[in-house]
Amino acid sequence: MASDVTVRGAGVFGLGIAWACLQRGASVQVIDPHGPASGASGGIVGALAPHVPEQWNPKKAFQFESLLLAEDFWSDVALASGLPTGYARSGRVQPLADDAAVALARSRAQGARDLWQGHAIWQVTDAPPGDLIPDSPTGLWVHDTLSGLIQPRDATRALAQALTRAGVPILSEGPDSGAVVWATGWQGLQDMTAAHSRMVGTGVKGQAALLDVDARGQAQAFAGGVHVVPHHDGTTAVGSTTERDFDDPGTTDDQLDAVIAAARAAVPALRDAAVIARWAGVRPRSRSRAPMLGAHPFRPGQFVANGGFKIGFGMAPKVAQVMADLMLDDRDAIPDDFRAAANL
Repeated sequence: MASDVTVRGAGVFGLGIAWACLQRGASVQVIDPHGPASGASGGIVGALAPHVPEQWNPKKAFQFESLLLAEDFWSDVALASGLPTGYARSGRVQPLADDAAVALARSRAQGARDLWQGHAIWQVTDAPPGDLIPDSPTGLWVHDTLSGLIQPRDATRALAQALTRAGVPILSEGPDSGAVVWATGWQGLQDMTAAHSRMVGTGVKGQAALLDVDARGQAQAFAGGVHVVPHHDGTTAVGSTTERDFDDPGTTDDQLDAVIAAARAAVPALRDAAVIARWAGVRPRSRSRAPMLGAHPFRPGQFVANGGFKIGFGMAPKVAQVMADLMLDDRDAIPDDFRAAANL
């Protein structure tokens, strides 16, 4: 059966685009040989953390707008699917190591007042909220209210369920029909690199763990180079590594042990917590580090949405919006830095 849109890839970018197109009345099919949440979108960390409010640029503005869209986007998905996504805009706490860090954080607080338009705050505080409070040498922390969190695996499965309930087929294979967008993760970036004279993008492995700490509804933390994210199911995720060279994309090793140790050292509430799950996967990183959106550079007349890397879930609502604009209405609102040319 012919469709208006074919989405290749059932990660958060692909399913998010399918959802946005469906909401606008388009008929959609999704094709992925491995199924939903099989790649990086099946991860466990889900820190939706903003860029710092300074040196503003199109990437930061795009992410800011996406974080503001997230609450309605994921609420609609949860309602349509009947499944939890784990989304919450619960904020984030970060310790300040010294006087220089405090001064910089205070300057960024002014930046947030100017750039975040009253939608959220970034403040230096001596009384941070929540149970996952990292140790702070200065006795001061940054607390922002823009950061959100999500359970990536649950959110991706909820997106898939919302689509299938609405009659969208999610297939392992099939012919293209209508407008075609490739959201095929790190393997898709490798395919583009193979078609080009230099690297377009690659995969970067990450490892993470779930700890037996119930801090539901609390602010997440970032300390010791590690994200600490309390999930809706009563677990707390810690992660992740950044591995450009790896032999096996799906195995965990002593690099994850180091992440767990760093999280326990930074956050007292984690020090005696048992590890209940370990995860490894590969995230798609474009050469420019920004998402690659718009016209596909090697498939004339088709589209690409790839390179979410560490901020894919935070970017997904806005990515879905601008890709639906482009494919259905020929309305191009993609920042220049996100176009394929920035990676070629």
